[in-house]
Amino acid sequence: MDLPRNPTRGVAIGSVTIGAGHPLAVQSMTATHTRDVDATTAQVNDLQTAGADIVRIAVDSTKDAEALAEIRARTAANLSVDLQENYRLAKQVAPHVDKVRYNPGHLYHHEREKPWQDKVKFLVDVAGENDCAMRVGVNCGSVDPAKLEKYAEDDSITPMLESAWEHCELLDSLGFTRYCVSLKDSDPEKVIEVNRRFAERRPDVPLHLGVTEAGMPPEGIIKTRIAFEQLISRGIGDTIRVSLTVPNARKGEEIAAGRQILADIAAGRVRSVVDFGRDTLNIISCPSCSRVENEAFIELAQEVKQMTQYASQHAITIAVMGCRVNGPGETDDADLGLWCGPNFVNLKRGSVELGAYPYDAILPRLKEELDQLIAERAATAS
Repeated sequence: MDLPRNPTRGVAIGSVTIGAGHPLAVQSMTATHTRDVDATTAQVNDLQTAGADIVRIAVDSTKDAEALAEIRARTAANLSVDLQENYRLAKQVAPHVDKVRYNPGHLYHHEREKPWQDKVKFLVDVAGENDCAMRVGVNCGSVDPAKLEKYAEDDSITPMLESAWEHCELLDSLGFTRYCVSLKDSDPEKVIEVNRRFAERRPDVPLHLGVTEAGMPPEGIIKTRIAFEQLISRGIGDTIRVSLTVPNARKGEEIAAGRQILADIAAGRVRSVVDFGRDTLNIISCPSCSRVENEAFIELAQEVKQMTQYASQHAITIAVMGCRVNGPGETDDADLGLWCGPNFVNLKRGSVELGAYPYDAILPRLKEELDQLIAERAATAS
């Protein structure tokens, strides 16, 4: 089955080129602590062996940056670095990677008095000096605050689009076109809409597709499949990542799932239903990555899934997030949200914080809130 492809320009990332009609690249992200050189190198190489075209590593400190140089020396994989909240680390890590990813919403966390445009120019200069591509990574849970305040709370898509378009325009004006864009949400329908609208205006920019916090398999794969089918079958998308909540040893499943989805789309084996989870319980959880501060998060996500089975026929969204970087913002849209720290789990109802609880005490507390929410909705319906 011949699939259409948007006329995106080619962007070289190490030995791989995305866009310009090249095969869709499949990538993943390490879940180990980056400063653990042995563990991170092993996972990078495991993911490459599993078929990853690109492997992303998070860098959040000087120690992470120092470790990256050693990791680079031990692997031939195409490496992308996620700068997290400190854009200034780009200068230390760019010599050791093939792509730099920054989040427009995170540019405000350091040197707040400095214009974001100056920070992007710094990144462009560093990328150019080190032969790196860049990704503008727009995420639903950490959108540029200046864009969010312009629109109604129930419009999460327009702020994402405006942020992405604005950054593309600046990069173009600086003469830097070796970049791609990602626009991610945990709702596959929103992923479809935001990427479709972006591509209508900027069909030349390669797109990195993903459903963030897709959750555990098989549900996480199903959500991702729905979004990918609807976009890729329309020519939208040049590289993909399947984000799953799985133990470190199973990270290769993200690559296998991505390859299978691409093969099925090419063969015409697709689902026809885009609507997902509107009338039933929806549990979203972020992929296991190096931002996770306690690996108990992965077990907790599984326990939440099991504990809440009794509520499967209620249209309630529960989010289980593994870190402080995206967790607080990305639980705001859920009915009930958990974001995990090293020793405590923070419980939220919508954007309202209900407190922090030890890992061994959070499930009963979550059940209390879930039961109360079910009862309230039942009373309203009657």
